Amino acid sequence: MLERLQKIIARAGIASRRHAEELIRSGQVRVNGVVVSELGAKADPERDRVEAAGRIAERPPEPSYLALHKPVHVVSTMSDPEGRATLRHLLRGLAGGIFPVGRLDYAASGLMLLTSDGELADRIFRNSARLPQTYWLKVAGRLTDDQTQEVRREARVRLRRLRSPGAAGSEPANPWYEAELTGARRDLLRRALFALGHPVEKMKRVKLGPLKLGNLAEGHYRRLEPREVKQLRRFVEQPKGAMPARREKRTNRNALRQAKKSRRSTR
Repeated sequence: MLERLQKIIARAGIASRRHAEELIRSGQVRVNGVVVSELGAKADPERDRVEAAGRIAERPPEPSYLALHKPVHVVSTMSDPEGRATLRHLLRGLAGGIFPVGRLDYAASGLMLLTSDGELADRIFRNSARLPQTYWLKVAGRLTDDQTQEVRREARVRLRRLRSPGAAGSEPANPWYEAELTGARRDLLRRALFALGHPVEKMKRVKLGPLKLGNLAEGHYRRLEPREVKQLRRFVEQPKGAMPARREKRTNRNALRQAKKSRRSTR
């Protein structure tokens, strides 16, 4: 498959696309031994030998995408100066170059995304404020309905009470709750609960954007399915300012209400 030379050069890590264009213009790029100086020139990375600034543009290995179930008391980085357990301890046997996208608190558990795809990771970081996350959490005691409403209002999250995962019969005195929020709201949620006298005791992320923790065992990881990678790409490549359909429906309902009020007032 033919691709532009600057894309091939950038993917190989020789230069950025902009710098690759400068290399092409200055005659420092060869395809099968022939100098190419046209910016629109293309080559087949599978068949053609592309050289830039004296270096061969070799196709890098396919990136890895992992979903990992982080246990509590594991640092969500690949190394730790204090000598605590890290994600690297859970990824023994995997090739290097994999890194976590985002973090989870030391005392929290749940779903984490790891990848060697720097471009996708950068997109996720830049769109983290729009990436919804779902947590299961347990607090000290039990929230009243009024307190639940106050937390929703203060932290601007969706919060509902759950039956304890796997439990049967009557609900316990301190049930599990499910919170839907963005990463930036996590600390607000903790502070709102603490202020009400119900500090968070356990916190577990079960969903990150389109990715779900599912039945993945604690301390284990799995490779993402190709469809999951596509879903994640589509999610972070939404136009800036795009709103979920649920919000659009609510806006439409509000508009209808306003229209009805206007019609009544003119009668």
